[in-house]
Amino acid sequence: MKTSAPSSSIEDYVKVIYSFTEWQDKPITSSQLAQRLGVANSSVSEMVRKLKDQGLVDHQPYSAITLTPQGMQLALGMVRRHRLIETYLVRELGYSWDEVHDEAEMLEHAVSDTFIDRMAAKLGNPGRDPHGDPIPAADGSVSLPHAHRMIELDDGHSGKITRISDENPELLRYLSAEEIDLDASIEVIGRKPFGGALVVRIGKGPGSRDYDLADEVASALWVATDAVHEGCVLAER
Repeated sequence: MKTSAPSSSIEDYVKVIYSFTEWQDKPITSSQLAQRLGVANSSVSEMVRKLKDQGLVDHQPYSAITLTPQGMQLALGMVRRHRLIETYLVRELGYSWDEVHDEAEMLEHAVSDTFIDRMAAKLGNPGRDPHGDPIPAADGSVSLPHAHRMIELDDGHSGKITRISDENPELLRYLSAEEIDLDASIEVIGRKPFGGALVVRIGKGPGSRDYDLADEVASALWVATDAVHEGCVLAER
């Protein structure tokens, strides 16, 4: 008997569950899932029961939702599709990085595995998308860079921007206008008084520039570093 392909709704659910936990350890709750998908809590409860019946998630009443190995496999396949399409739209079709998410959401359900594999080959099998999120390989393996949110870093910490959250298109447009992009060198200078902005220096040498970043912006930037400085808070974790 041939197994039917999962619906686009199921694909969306497992992808969101995976994406929520990709850069942090806390599993997603039903209310958080509803918020991210823009649906009612009752709709989420019904779908989670369906996902559990199909062996895609583990869930007990009033507890968080986690993917089973089968659910993880499906989620990684969808994440691969989404991020490869985003990369193609930016590289080959001239889309800006704040435009690609919604386009990829529509296209990812419509194309075949063969199309995705050929797109990946055309792009040179990239390891990350335009926002720095890792693109899973065809075998489901993922290389996640070791990085921390900029807002978690203390004074004197330096590194490179390795990921920029794509949740807010307006924030992406702001960063683009300010010429803040992936792989830029950064150093945390400190906080302005009375809970003010986080001051960072982006770039090195004569071309460097200081920025006052609101917490929402600093929370959307992830920084990778090869070393810790003296007294670094990360060394204590």
